[in-house]
Amino acid sequence: MLRTNYKNNIYFITQPDHAAVSGYFAAHWGNDEFTRPGHYAPSSDPEKLRAETVLGIAEHDNGWWEWEASPKSDVDGLPQGLTAVLKNQEEGMNRWRLGIPRLSEKHPYASLLISYHAYWLYAHSSGAEKNEAFVHPLFWKGTDLYAEDSKPSLEGQALSNALSFVEELRGLQRGLVTEINKDESKNGWLNDDNLLPHARLIQLLDGLSLSICSNLIPASEGESKGLGQDEFNLLNVPRKSWDDRVTMRVFPKGERKIGLDPYPFDLNPLGVTVSARILEGPIDKPVHPHPLWHTVPIELIEYEFSSA
Repeated sequence: MLRTNYKNNIYFITQPDHAAVSGYFAAHWGNDEFTRPGHYAPSSDPEKLRAETVLGIAEHDNGWWEWEASPKSDVDGLPQGLTAVLKNQEEGMNRWRLGIPRLSEKHPYASLLISYHAYWLYAHSSGAEKNEAFVHPLFWKGTDLYAEDSKPSLEGQALSNALSFVEELRGLQRGLVTEINKDESKNGWLNDDNLLPHARLIQLLDGLSLSICSNLIPASEGESKGLGQDEFNLLNVPRKSWDDRVTMRVFPKGERKIGLDPYPFDLNPLGVTVSARILEGPIDKPVHPHPLWHTVPIELIEYEFSSA
């Protein structure tokens, strides 16, 4: 659950709903300047590859389905926010253990992309592998990493657990790669020229969605101004190919209007809808979550993305 305090209200957006916004971005990614997913390099059936990539990005948080159905409560009785949940390291890892294999029988490539999303989060924080091109926006402050490159940000048992989980993810990836290689119709899908930009897109579009669904993506300067009102950069954005990567500036242009420079989508402007529950705050005494939760109507928050 993404839980954000903004303008005296509490915004709740489920992880699957936030991920669906990422998938919407992926489906509209591509224009004269930016290559569409699936078309970065030669392969068999690039449109099917594109479909698998969009699916993986849209379902990257499907491991939260069960948690969202009966979320753990904070002290006020309302659902915990993501950062509170992830203080329990095992809880976060279990979300991936559910989500990565969920699509694997019919869509192993989508599952592989989800596994890389998890992998680079833990590989970076544990120091298991460093790659500047795969640093998630969650670890940025403008263009700087929260943790120094030479230092893992985890210590002790938490570090040991993260390193073990990275090995677990590598094992899952080997199995998914084996399945994909069995299918001749997927020739070329696992070439780095295709796989690397797709693995990067899932991080970037997760970050872009988080910027309008929560206050987790840091502003380049100062404190967060609110949903969709912070300026920051997306780094290592694949443009025409993996070797052609650019920095994309994300900046507010008005209330719920956001500019991108350069602009990657097939519609300009691109309307984006986010499903949210919005509670008037503050909550001054503990509540019973489910009656209140299901009383509050789902609201559709409209954003507009456009070029500079």
